[in-house]
Amino acid sequence: MKFAGLLKQSLTDYPGKIAAVLFSRGCNLRCPFCHNAHLLVRPGRNDAAAGEIEDLELLAFLQERRGFLDAVVFSGGEPTINPELPEVIRRVKDAGYLVKLDTNGHNPLMLTKLLADNLLDYVAMDIKAPLDYKKYLEASGRLSPKDFFNVRAAINLLQTTAIEVEFRTTVIPLWHSPEDIAAIARYIEGARLYCLQQFNPRTTFDSGLSSVKPYSKEELMEMARLCRPYVDSVRIRNV
Repeated sequence: MKFAGLLKQSLTDYPGKIAAVLFSRGCNLRCPFCHNAHLLVRPGRNDAAAGEIEDLELLAFLQERRGFLDAVVFSGGEPTINPELPEVIRRVKDAGYLVKLDTNGHNPLMLTKLLADNLLDYVAMDIKAPLDYKKYLEASGRLSPKDFFNVRAAINLLQTTAIEVEFRTTVIPLWHSPEDIAAIARYIEGARLYCLQQFNPRTTFDSGLSSVKPYSKEELMEMARLCRPYVDSVRIRNV
Protein backbone atom coordinates (compact mmCIF):
# COMPACT_ATOMS: atom_id res chain seq x y z
CA MET A 1 0.00 0.00 0.00
CA LYS A 2 1.20 3.50 -0.83
CA PHE A 3 0.72 6.53 1.38
CA ALA A 4 0.68 10.14 0.23
CA GLY A 5 2.59 11.45 3.20
CA LEU A 6 3.94 10.90 6.69
CA LEU A 7 3.98 13.24 9.66
CA LYS A 8 6.84 11.81 11.67
CA GLN A 9 5.74 13.14 15.04
CA SER A 10 2.48 14.51 16.40
CA LEU A 11 1.41 15.28 19.96
CA THR A 12 -2.21 16.05 19.03
CA ASP A 13 -3.50 13.34 16.66
CA TYR A 14 -3.60 10.55 19.25
CA PRO A 15 -4.58 12.01 22.62
CA GLY A 16 -1.93 11.42 25.26
CA LYS A 17 0.45 9.66 22.87
CA ILE A 18 3.36 10.53 20.59
CA ALA A 19 2.24 9.39 17.15
CA ALA A 20 3.27 9.24 13.54
CA VAL A 21 0.46 10.13 11.11
CA LEU A 22 0.04 8.43 7.73
CA PHE A 23 -2.07 10.07 5.03
CA SER A 24 -3.68 7.86 2.41
CA ARG A 25 -4.88 9.23 -0.91
CA GLY A 26 -8.45 9.03 -2.19
CA CYS A 27 -11.88 9.62 -0.68
CA ASN A 28 -15.45 8.71 -1.61
CA LEU A 29 -16.74 12.11 -0.43
CA ARG A 30 -16.09 15.67 -1.60
CA CYS A 31 -16.77 17.74 1.50
CA PRO A 32 -16.49 21.43 0.49
CA PHE A 33 -14.69 22.24 3.77
CA CYS A 34 -12.08 19.46 3.47
CA HIS A 35 -8.63 20.73 4.47
CA ASN A 36 -6.79 17.86 2.74
CA ALA A 37 -8.15 18.48 -0.74
CA HIS A 38 -4.87 17.37 -2.34
CA LEU A 39 -5.55 13.86 -1.01
CA LEU A 40 -9.05 13.40 -2.41
CA VAL A 41 -8.09 11.82 -5.73
CA ARG A 42 -5.83 8.80 -6.08
CA PRO A 43 -3.29 8.72 -8.92
CA GLY A 44 -3.84 6.27 -11.75
CA ARG A 45 -2.38 2.80 -11.54
CA ASN A 46 0.66 3.73 -13.59
CA ASP A 47 1.09 7.25 -12.20
CA ALA A 48 3.88 8.00 -9.75
CA ALA A 49 3.16 10.63 -7.12
CA ALA A 50 5.99 12.60 -5.55
CA GLY A 51 6.67 11.82 -1.92
CA GLU A 52 4.72 8.56 -1.80
CA ILE A 53 5.67 6.14 0.96
CA GLU A 54 5.51 2.36 0.55
CA ASP A 55 4.44 0.19 3.47
CA LEU A 56 7.92 -1.37 3.65
CA GLU A 57 9.44 2.10 4.06
CA LEU A 58 6.91 2.74 6.80
CA LEU A 59 7.84 -0.40 8.70
CA ALA A 60 11.55 0.45 8.47
CA PHE A 61 10.81 3.92 9.84
CA LEU A 62 8.79 2.47 12.71
CA GLN A 63 11.57 0.05 13.61
CA GLU A 64 13.94 3.02 13.89
CA ARG A 65 11.51 4.91 16.15
CA ARG A 66 10.75 2.09 18.60
CA GLY A 67 10.78 3.45 22.13
CA PHE A 68 10.13 7.02 20.98
CA LEU A 69 6.79 6.76 19.18
CA ASP A 70 3.77 5.21 20.88
CA ALA A 71 1.25 5.04 18.07
CA VAL A 72 0.46 5.31 14.37
CA VAL A 73 -2.56 7.23 13.07
CA PHE A 74 -4.05 6.25 9.71
CA SER A 75 -5.70 9.31 8.19
CA GLY A 76 -6.45 10.66 4.74
CA GLY A 77 -8.26 11.02 2.46
CA GLU A 78 -10.28 8.03 3.60
CA PRO A 79 -8.05 5.11 4.60
CA THR A 80 -10.76 2.43 4.39
CA ILE A 81 -11.14 2.71 0.62
CA ASN A 82 -7.86 0.76 0.43
CA PRO A 83 -8.37 -3.04 0.66
CA GLU A 84 -4.73 -3.43 1.73
CA LEU A 85 -5.27 -1.39 4.90
CA PRO A 86 -5.98 -4.27 7.33
CA GLU A 87 -2.73 -6.02 6.45
CA VAL A 88 -0.69 -2.84 6.86
CA ILE A 89 -2.30 -2.17 10.22
CA ARG A 90 -1.59 -5.76 11.29
CA ARG A 91 2.10 -5.24 10.57
CA VAL A 92 2.12 -1.99 12.52
CA LYS A 93 0.43 -3.70 15.49
CA ASP A 94 2.92 -6.58 15.27
CA ALA A 95 5.70 -3.98 15.52
CA GLY A 96 4.31 -2.98 18.92
CA TYR A 97 2.42 0.23 18.13
CA LEU A 98 -0.99 1.48 19.12
CA VAL A 99 -3.20 2.24 16.10
CA LYS A 100 -5.74 5.01 15.59
CA LEU A 101 -8.00 5.22 12.54
CA ASP A 102 -9.55 8.44 11.22
CA THR A 103 -12.59 7.60 9.09
CA ASN A 104 -15.79 8.99 7.60
CA GLY A 105 -17.56 5.71 8.38
CA HIS A 106 -18.47 4.67 4.85
CA ASN A 107 -16.94 1.18 5.21
CA PRO A 108 -18.44 -0.50 8.29
CA LEU A 109 -17.55 -3.96 6.93
CA MET A 110 -13.83 -3.19 7.09
CA LEU A 111 -14.32 -1.43 10.41
CA THR A 112 -16.03 -4.54 11.79
CA LYS A 113 -13.14 -6.74 10.64
CA LEU A 114 -10.50 -4.43 12.11
CA LEU A 115 -12.30 -4.37 15.45
CA ALA A 116 -12.92 -8.13 15.49
CA ASP A 117 -9.22 -8.76 14.83
CA ASN A 118 -8.19 -6.35 17.63
CA LEU A 119 -6.26 -4.18 15.18
CA LEU A 120 -7.55 -0.81 16.43
CA ASP A 121 -7.03 0.99 19.72
CA TYR A 122 -8.77 4.27 18.86
CA VAL A 123 -11.21 5.38 16.17
CA ALA A 124 -12.14 8.97 15.32
CA MET A 125 -15.19 9.20 13.07
CA ASP A 126 -16.27 12.38 11.33
CA ILE A 127 -19.99 13.10 11.38
CA LYS A 128 -20.62 15.64 8.64
CA ALA A 129 -24.15 16.78 9.50
CA PRO A 130 -27.35 15.67 11.24
CA LEU A 131 -28.28 12.16 10.17
CA ASP A 132 -30.75 13.30 7.51
CA TYR A 133 -29.85 12.26 3.96
CA LYS A 134 -30.38 15.66 2.35
CA LYS A 135 -28.38 17.52 4.98
CA TYR A 136 -25.62 14.93 4.93
CA LEU A 137 -25.39 15.11 1.14
CA GLU A 138 -25.05 18.90 1.23
CA ALA A 139 -22.19 18.73 3.73
CA SER A 140 -20.48 15.77 2.03
CA GLY A 141 -20.44 17.07 -1.54
CA ARG A 142 -21.52 13.69 -2.85
CA LEU A 143 -23.11 10.76 -1.05
CA SER A 144 -24.88 7.65 -2.27
CA PRO A 145 -27.82 6.23 -0.29
CA LYS A 146 -25.60 3.19 0.41
CA ASP A 147 -22.87 5.40 1.84
CA PHE A 148 -25.42 7.15 4.05
CA PHE A 149 -26.69 3.80 5.33
CA ASN A 150 -23.08 2.76 5.99
CA VAL A 151 -22.38 5.94 7.98
CA ARG A 152 -25.27 5.17 10.32
CA ALA A 153 -24.15 1.55 10.58
CA ALA A 154 -20.62 2.64 11.50
CA ILE A 155 -21.94 4.94 14.22
CA ASN A 156 -24.01 2.12 15.68
CA LEU A 157 -21.00 -0.20 15.55
CA LEU A 158 -18.69 2.25 17.28
CA GLN A 159 -21.26 2.87 20.00
CA THR A 160 -20.87 -0.77 21.07
CA THR A 161 -17.08 -1.20 21.00
CA ALA A 162 -14.88 -1.12 24.09
CA ILE A 163 -11.95 0.73 22.49
CA GLU A 164 -11.54 4.51 22.60
CA VAL A 165 -13.89 6.28 20.18
CA GLU A 166 -14.48 9.91 19.38
CA PHE A 167 -17.08 11.37 17.09
CA ARG A 168 -16.30 14.80 15.67
CA THR A 169 -17.88 17.47 13.51
CA THR A 170 -16.24 20.38 11.75
CA VAL A 171 -18.73 23.17 12.45
CA ILE A 172 -19.50 25.51 9.53
CA PRO A 173 -22.19 28.23 9.70
CA LEU A 174 -23.45 27.36 6.19
CA TRP A 175 -24.43 23.82 7.20
CA HIS A 176 -24.60 23.70 10.98
CA SER A 177 -26.94 25.59 13.25
CA PRO A 178 -26.77 25.06 17.02
CA GLU A 179 -29.89 22.90 16.63
CA ASP A 180 -28.12 20.76 14.01
CA ILE A 181 -25.18 20.12 16.35
CA ALA A 182 -27.55 19.22 19.17
CA ALA A 183 -29.35 16.83 16.79
CA ILE A 184 -26.05 15.04 16.09
CA ALA A 185 -25.39 14.74 19.83
CA ARG A 186 -28.85 13.23 20.32
CA TYR A 187 -28.18 10.70 17.57
CA ILE A 188 -24.96 9.55 19.27
CA GLU A 189 -26.50 9.67 22.75
CA GLY A 190 -24.33 7.80 25.23
CA ALA A 191 -21.10 8.41 23.27
CA ARG A 192 -18.03 8.94 25.40
CA LEU A 193 -16.58 11.86 23.42
CA TYR A 194 -17.91 14.36 20.87
CA CYS A 195 -15.52 16.97 19.47
CA LEU A 196 -16.60 20.21 17.82
CA GLN A 197 -13.87 21.38 15.45
CA GLN A 198 -13.50 24.99 14.39
CA PHE A 199 -13.80 25.57 10.64
CA ASN A 200 -10.75 27.10 8.90
CA PRO A 201 -11.84 29.05 5.80
CA ARG A 202 -8.26 29.34 4.53
CA THR A 203 -7.76 25.66 3.72
CA THR A 204 -10.81 24.22 1.97
CA PHE A 205 -11.66 22.12 -1.07
CA ASP A 206 -14.18 24.78 -2.13
CA SER A 207 -12.32 28.08 -2.34
CA GLY A 208 -15.67 29.88 -2.22
CA LEU A 209 -15.76 29.17 1.52
CA SER A 210 -12.85 31.54 2.11
CA SER A 211 -15.30 34.38 2.81
CA VAL A 212 -17.35 32.40 5.36
CA LYS A 213 -16.83 33.64 8.90
CA PRO A 214 -16.40 30.78 11.40
CA TYR A 215 -18.39 30.61 14.60
CA SER A 216 -16.79 32.35 17.56
CA LYS A 217 -15.37 30.43 20.51
CA GLU A 218 -18.34 31.59 22.58
CA GLU A 219 -20.81 30.26 20.00
CA LEU A 220 -19.05 26.90 19.92
CA MET A 221 -19.10 26.77 23.71
CA GLU A 222 -22.86 27.31 23.64
CA MET A 223 -23.21 24.45 21.14
CA ALA A 224 -21.12 22.26 23.44
CA ARG A 225 -23.50 23.10 26.28
CA LEU A 226 -26.44 21.91 24.16
CA CYS A 227 -24.66 18.61 23.52
CA ARG A 228 -23.67 17.76 27.09
CA PRO A 229 -27.01 16.22 28.15
CA TYR A 230 -26.48 13.50 25.52
CA VAL A 231 -22.75 12.61 25.57
CA ASP A 232 -20.24 12.03 28.33
CA SER A 233 -17.71 14.63 27.20
CA VAL A 234 -17.69 17.47 24.66
CA ARG A 235 -14.49 19.16 23.53
CA ILE A 236 -13.84 22.17 21.31
CA ARG A 237 -10.82 22.12 19.04
CA ASN A 238 -8.86 24.56 16.88
CA VAL A 239 -10.02 27.76 18.55
